[in-house]
This record gives sequence, C-alpha cells and structure tokens, in this order.
Amino acid sequence: MKAADLEHLAKLLKDQSGLVVTPEKAYLLENRLAPVARKWGLETIDALVAAMRARADHKMIKDVVDAMTTNESLFFRDMKPFDNLRDLLLPELMKARAASKRIRIWSAACSSGQEPYSIAMLLTELGPKVAGWRFEIVATDLSTDIIGRAKQGVYSQFEVQRGLPITMLVKYFAQDGDKWRISDKIRTMVQYREFNLLDHPRSLGQFDIVFCRNVLIYFDQPTKAKVLGGIADQMAPDGGLYLGGAETVLGITDRFEPIPGQRGVYRISQKAAVKATA
Repeated sequence: MKAADLEHLAKLLKDQSGLVVTPEKAYLLENRLAPVARKWGLETIDALVAAMRARADHKMIKDVVDAMTTNESLFFRDMKPFDNLRDLLLPELMKARAASKRIRIWSAACSSGQEPYSIAMLLTELGPKVAGWRFEIVATDLSTDIIGRAKQGVYSQFEVQRGLPITMLVKYFAQDGDKWRISDKIRTMVQYREFNLLDHPRSLGQFDIVFCRNVLIYFDQPTKAKVLGGIADQMAPDGGLYLGGAETVLGITDRFEPIPGQRGVYRISQKAAVKATA
C-alpha cells in the first residue's frame, strides 16, 4: 500500500470513528479492506482509495469504516463486571430508586449484541428481586450491519460456547438449524440504535449504568477524553461506568474516579459533581 493511501485511510478512520491506525497496522487495512474493494468492483485497495478520493461516496466510506471496526465480543466477557453489577452496583441503585423503580443501562459499542443480551439475562435471572422494576437497556454501535445482526439475536455454535453458561443456553436460546436464536423475552429487553461515540450522547438520554468496555483502547488521548466527557454528561451522579480491564480514566479526565475496591468500575468524581452544581 502506498504511504499516501495509508495516510488517507488513517485520517478517514480517525475522523469518522476515532480509530487510530499506525503504519504498523497497514497489514490490517489490507486484510479487512480487500473484501470491501471487491464489493465495489475494484481490484485493489489502491483503487478503492482512488475512488474515495474521486468522489465522497457515503456508503463506500461507511463500508470502509465498518470493515475496520473491531467487532470482537462474547457473552459475559470477563464475568467480573457482571458479578459486580448484580452483587454491588445494582442493589445500591435499586435502593436509591425505590420510588421510581426505573433504571437505564447503556451498552456502548455493543457489537453483535452479546454484552446487552448478557445484561438482560442477568436481570432476568434475578427473578422476584426485580419484580415491578423497569429496566431499559439501550445498545449502540457505529456499524449499521452489526446492529442489524444484533437485533436478530442469532449466533453460531462457536459464539454461544464463548462465555455463555450451558444453563443459560438451554433456558434462553432455541436451536435453529446450525444456529442458536435468543428468546424473544430477552431480545425485546434491548433497544438497538446506530450511534457514533464521537458524537455527544445527549440524544440517548440519561443513564444510571454505562458499559463502555474495550473501546477506549482504540482511541488517542483527546478522543478518549471526549468520549468520557460525553458519558459523564449523561450519567447519573450515583451511577456506574464499566470499562475494560486494560482501560482507565486516570490521566485522561477528572470527570470520573475509581470506585474503591472495584477494579474497572468508575463513578462521577466528587470534584466534577461539585463543579456541575456550582
């Protein structure tokens, strides 16, 4: 790939999705964009870049961005955040919201739906403890195609074997040929929307709980700060933010602070809360 083409693609991806692509990742561009070039009847990635330079085709650009977005996901990924949600954060929030009996949860960069469906199954498993409560799970992703797939709730044998307890597979899925289809009860608990994390999330409303896991690692520091700032604007002061195991807010923003003793879970910092009410 020509250096100028790599630079053009890197700028496009940074502007459109926040994704940072360094020269060492040129092989990734070539692997993932070759099928996009073929889809558009072009023989090479150079030809694809030339076509984008010649005309700003929104669909072509979206195909390129979607192809480069990592959609790796699995059910109950890392498990600890889900245990924390069930055993610590959720009971606290339910006490605080006993009058309204309503909690809103955002699964940001939800990929093919494993994370929000895991949350929905976890809530359902609580049974009588959450009777009368209204849980709204909003799941968003940049990719139109991946949102469409998440809405269907259909997974391969390999996908359901990754992190999903066999008891939940039997309870919440039905076999459909060589695939597994999630039950309507769980599927309808999640509202899917196409959303770019580079945009401000005010259109999504306020949330009590936000899962934004294994996303920030692909952004540079200013973009991380921007995304976290938008989340802070839309998160309840006593809410909780879950990040991935390799992610942190430290050195990026003072809007959040770690919840003591809970790795990877953050709340609105007292400093930020004071500023907001001043």
